[in-house]
Amino acid sequence: MTTDLPSTIRLNPQDNVIIALKDLVAGAVIPGLEAALLETVPRGHKIACRPIVAGERVIRYGQTIGLASRAIAPGEHVHVHNLSMGGHAEAQEFSTEIRALPAPAENRHFMGYHRADGKVGTRNYLGILTSVNCSGSVARFIAEAVEKQGWLDEFENVDGVVPIVHGTGCGMSGRDEGYETLFRTLQGYARNPNFAGILLLGLGCEVMQVPDLVGRGRMRADGNIRYMTIQQTGGTRRTIERGVEQLKEMAAVANQAVRAPAGLEHLVIGMQCGGSDGYSGITANPALGVASDLMVAHGGTTILSETSEIYGAEHLLTRRAVTPEVGAKIVERIRWWEDYTARNGGEMDNNPSPGNKKGGLTTILEKSLGAVAKGGSAPLTQVYKFAEPVTERGFVFMDSPGYDPCSVTGQIASGANLIVFTTGRGSVSGYKPTPCIKLATNSEMYARMSDDMDINCGDIVTEGVSLEAKGREIFELFLRVASGEKTKSEELGFGGAEFVPWQMGAVM
Repeated sequence: MTTDLPSTIRLNPQDNVIIALKDLVAGAVIPGLEAALLETVPRGHKIACRPIVAGERVIRYGQTIGLASRAIAPGEHVHVHNLSMGGHAEAQEFSTEIRALPAPAENRHFMGYHRADGKVGTRNYLGILTSVNCSGSVARFIAEAVEKQGWLDEFENVDGVVPIVHGTGCGMSGRDEGYETLFRTLQGYARNPNFAGILLLGLGCEVMQVPDLVGRGRMRADGNIRYMTIQQTGGTRRTIERGVEQLKEMAAVANQAVRAPAGLEHLVIGMQCGGSDGYSGITANPALGVASDLMVAHGGTTILSETSEIYGAEHLLTRRAVTPEVGAKIVERIRWWEDYTARNGGEMDNNPSPGNKKGGLTTILEKSLGAVAKGGSAPLTQVYKFAEPVTERGFVFMDSPGYDPCSVTGQIASGANLIVFTTGRGSVSGYKPTPCIKLATNSEMYARMSDDMDINCGDIVTEGVSLEAKGREIFELFLRVASGEKTKSEELGFGGAEFVPWQMGAVM
C-alpha cells in the first residue's frame, strides 16, 4: 500500500538542494522550505532549499555537482539555466576508506554450465563470431538457415545460435590500439562461458585475420570451435551450407552440457545504467549497490564501467582501492579520457544526454555521483582496460565509453556472464549471449514499460521500501536468472543487434 510520503527529499544534511518526488506546481508550500515554490518543477528535478550565490557550489549527496551560474533563491528550480559544471578539481586520496564486507550467513549457489577452463556459464549458446563486417550478412544467413531447418530443436540444452556482427575489422591499422582492442573483444567473446561453441567466420582478405585470432587468440579451451573464410570456402551459398554443417556438429557437443550447482565465485556481473534520471541515484543505483555488496560478500565479481560517467566521482573509488596503485589506474584513465575527448572536439560535460537532463540530471558530476552508487561500498580490487579479462574477484572497474551497448560489449568480453541495467527513461536492449536484468528507477516508467522491466525500484519512493530490501530482491533475481530464469529482454528476443566494439583510431 502506498504510504503518505513527502513531496521532496533531501539526500544529505549538507545539501543545498532538495529533490522533487512528484510534479510540483508554482506556489506549492513545501515543508521545511522557507519560501513557496517559485515555479513548476518536474519530478526528479532539484529545488534550492536555501539562498545560493553566484559561483557557489551546488551540493547533492553531500558532494559538489556544479557551480551556480547566477544567484538562486530558495524555492527556485535548479537546472541547466542556473547550474554549470565549473572546474573539476577534487582532491584524490588513495586507499583511505577500505571497508570489509560482513561475511554471509550461508553459502549460496546457482545452477550453471561448467566449462573446461573452470568458468561457469549462465546460458548455453553457440556463436557465429565475425572477424569483419564483410562477413556479417553471411553469418546472419547461416543463423537463419539453422532456424529454418529446425534441427536445433533436437538439442534441448542449447539455447540458440547467435550471430555476432559488427561494423569494423578492416580499413584499420594492424598494429594500433584500435586493432588490439577489437582483437581483445573478439577473443573475449569467444571465451565467454555463456558460449558452448564458436564458429569464427571471416571474408578472407581483412586486416583482422582469422588465422591470427585462432592462433594468437587461443580462443577456447574445450576445442569446440570451427573457423572458415567465405573466399576460401567458395562464396556465400557454400559457406552457408558448410556453416550449418559445422554448427550441427558443435550443437551435439554443446547439448552434452547440463546445469549443475556452482558457487557464486563463478558469477561475473556487469553493471550498467542508461537513460538515467533524477531518481537513479536515489532508488535503483544504490539498491544495486546493496546487491553488488551481497554478491561480492559471497565471493562473486561485479564490474562497474562507463568511465565518462564516473567523471567527478572518481575520488569516491580511489578511496576504496585496495592499493594506491589500483587507485592510480582510475586517475590515469580519467586523464586519458580528458585528452581523448579534447582531441575529438568534445569535453567531459557533453554527457549527460538530453534524456538525462529531461529526467532532472544537470551536469556530469551529478550523473556520476549517482552512477557510482551502483558499486556499493566494497573495496575496489582492480581496474581493467576495455575487454581485458577480469581475473580478480570482488568489485572491479573496466574502462569503457558511457555508450551502453559498447560498454556492455566490453564487459561481456571481459567475462561477464550476467548483466544488470538500471534505467529511468526506459531502455529496450539485450546482450546475447549474456542475459540482462532491467531495473526501473521510478514507478511511472515501470508501469508504462512493464514488458521490458524486471524489477521496479520506484517503490523505494512510492512505498517506502528500504534500499536493503530492494537490494536483496535484486540479488535473489541474480541467482534465478543465472540458473535459467528468462529476463524480459530475453522473452522479447533482444540481444542480436547490440554487439558494439569500441572503434578506436583512424578508419582508412
